[in-house]
Amino acid sequence: MIYKLKFFKSAYKEWQKLDPHVRKHFKLHLKKRVQNPRVESAKLRGYPNLYKIKLRSVGYRLAYLVEDEKISVYVICVSRRDKIYEILPRRLNK
Repeated sequence: MIYKLKFFKSAYKEWQKLDPHVRKHFKLHLKKRVQNPRVESAKLRGYPNLYKIKLRSVGYRLAYLVEDEKISVYVICVSRRDKIYEILPRRLNK
């Protein structure tokens, strides 16, 4: 089953600011994840249904939420590795 890809408003703004090269790499990963969003090795500890995509070479992370009821994958945050874990709790509490 293919999930719909949706963005939080703030995550979409971050997405637009990304370097095109970085965005291209994330797109490739997201195409795979909408088909199979639950990758156990990418699960974020302490958050149910929350997963990440890592681009180690450039130091970026993308965090997404899987909602099976709505058959959707929500991109919550796209940022540098050192900042994403500070931003994530604030976005989830809104």
